[in-house]
Amino acid sequence: MTRYLISFDDGAMTFPEEEGPAVGEAAHAVVREAQDAGVWIFGGGVESQRASIVATDGMITDGPYPETKAVIGGFAIIDVPSARRR
Repeated sequence: MTRYLISFDDGAMTFPEEEGPAVGEAAHAVVREAQDAGVWIFGGGVESQRASIVATDGMITDGPYPETKAVIGGFAIIDVPSARRR
């Protein structure tokens, strides 16, 4: 079997707040299905990327801001048979 990393951008999971519980349940259902199938290895979300500076006096300030358009928001690792090309 081959392990695959599936990742999504930090902003990929934007939806109205009231839909949060339904989205969470749907995501957990996919994980349970992968676990039941024996292909789930590991997965998790990544805390929002917030850059900060800690000065020598202990003062914390925002920045510097990374020059990137996409930041990893979460990932899953699965172990499945390789796909065959036809």
